Amino acid sequence: MKRNFIIGGRWLVLALVIGTTVWAAFAPIGFVSRESEFDIPKGTFARRMAGNKVDILPNHIYLTLGLHDVLVLKNMDDVPQIFGPTLLMPGQSFRLPFQVASDNQFACNAHASGQMTIIVDPEPKLPWQKIAWRVRTLYRTIYTKLSTPSA
Repeated sequence: MKRNFIIGGRWLVLALVIGTTVWAAFAPIGFVSRESEFDIPKGTFARRMAGNKVDILPNHIYLTLGLHDVLVLKNMDDVPQIFGPTLLMPGQSFRLPFQVASDNQFACNAHASGQMTIIVDPEPKLPWQKIAWRVRTLYRTIYTKLSTPSA
């Protein structure tokens, strides 16, 4: 009886793996908005000038063409912030749409290191590309959560 349970359990696990893979390959990928929004909170500059290490933005931002491919930065701080060649005045927003899959480096004084990397992945159209995109996104999410210090 125990042997039948183990064999049945293996078939169940195999069926779950196959079902999940088929779902990952053919289910549509979508977001509510194509924008990925990040805020620079009020007091960021003052905290940094007081000697606090302020990590308000991630080291890497991941976007995907055709799905989530517009970066939006909002400066809620009391002082201007620089992102790449753009000066964001207090209360101002900046939209940066991407049209090419690429890795981009930007100078960013709101970021603790002064640099930010934006990685734009190609749109996953084929089933195996959707599987790879979902696995990569899950890995990046888990890695980001584990490597980001608590505030």
